[in-house]
Amino acid sequence: MHAITIEQPGGPEALVWAEVPDPVAGEGEVLVEVAASAVNRADILQRQGFYDPPPGSSRHPGLECSGRIVAIGPGVSGWAVGDEVCALLAGGGYAERVAVPAGQLLPVPEGVDLVTAAALPEVVCTVWSNIFMIAQLRPGETVLVHGGSSGIGTMAIQLAKAIGAKVAVTAGGPEKLARCRELGADVLIDYREQDFVAELRAATDGAGADVILDIVGAKYLGRNLDALAVNGRLAVIGLQGGVKGELNLGALLAKRAAITATSLRARPLGEKAAIVAAVREHVWPLVSTGRVAPVVHAAFPMRDAAEAHRVMESSAHVGKLLLTV
Repeated sequence: MHAITIEQPGGPEALVWAEVPDPVAGEGEVLVEVAASAVNRADILQRQGFYDPPPGSSRHPGLECSGRIVAIGPGVSGWAVGDEVCALLAGGGYAERVAVPAGQLLPVPEGVDLVTAAALPEVVCTVWSNIFMIAQLRPGETVLVHGGSSGIGTMAIQLAKAIGAKVAVTAGGPEKLARCRELGADVLIDYREQDFVAELRAATDGAGADVILDIVGAKYLGRNLDALAVNGRLAVIGLQGGVKGELNLGALLAKRAAITATSLRARPLGEKAAIVAAVREHVWPLVSTGRVAPVVHAAFPMRDAAEAHRVMESSAHVGKLLLTV
């Protein structure tokens, strides 16, 4: 088969479409013939040499895919050859075939085509596990989503609105904010021109956000705490603004607030399977009825993954970038 390989870390040109050995479905796995994958920030970090795959997983980038099952490994039940699926991966999505633990499979939702389904697994599992399973966002609460026009952001807006929360977002520029409004965002903050702490307080009568989903990290740590409401929960899922920051523990105590930091890729198989099962139960009905939909900016042939990476690094996109086989 062919896959995107990274012989030496570097820029987008380091992504090379090359012939590689076929994967085999092991115990508890299925083999998926890939229709499409999607680009995530983690793929860029891996390409640059900063984010190696977990031990034992594919060395090819790609944290999600869609396709058809072509082989079933030992110990797998409930799936059959020919089933159309999408999957959460630890790696290997940028390829013609990938072996997937059965617990990380999802059926393609009704009303979503096979290629577009590749835009769902990583963002839905990330958003659901952090905002709902960990931070416990409830109807009537306010959530602040940093990077509202990203793949994560566009899904977080829709899911939060679906459960009856008020949604505030940060994004860069009026066009991206307009798209966030179309998806249901209530409070629109241009991080290039506005102070998100002040804007959020003004929009919530001084209360702040009950939940904040943050992709920035250290740069926003102190300001995120300022923006939190009493009993607020800050979920950190990205480090685009650095890894080390200072925190006023007195302010954290005074607000009785909580900070969590998670990654999805390196979690044990059992934890991933539990998240996938929760997504299938709670989110898939929303997708199947059209209340929540993947937002796709563009699709590229997988052999042109370098161009898709350039688009992501330019931050010119809204939603997901797909790679098709």
